Amino acid sequence: MKKILILNGPNLNLLGTREPAQYGYTTLPDVEAFCKAHGEKLGYAVECFQSNWEGALIDKIHEYGRLHAAGEALGVVFNPGAFTHTSIALHDAIKGVGALPVIECHISNVHAREEFRHHSWVSPAAAGIVIG
Repeated sequence: MKKILILNGPNLNLLGTREPAQYGYTTLPDVEAFCKAHGEKLGYAVECFQSNWEGALIDKIHEYGRLHAAGEALGVVFNPGAFTHTSIALHDAIKGVGALPVIECHISNVHAREEFRHHSWVSPAAAGIVIG
């Protein structure tokens, strides 16, 4: 069974309590349970990983790049959180793993928020983007 990684960046562990008017009341464990159940229905093993540390996210992207090359992983759905707007290292990690499809995903519409959130360093390396 091929794996899909649901990767979440900084502060997403606070979903459900952090700015609920912006992000809602659904918790990260709720999101993870939904993703795992839906993936299972489709015949995929879903792994969920969240970190507030950029290096841990990079390591996970590298790991899935190796799994994808070995035919064991389908891809990654990645909400990089605030690292979206600051991390060239995450951009480079995604580019560095070659053919691994990484879909950038955001809960809110980042383009309707503060101007500093309008630019993503991850988007040019991503296979696709889901926003809002």
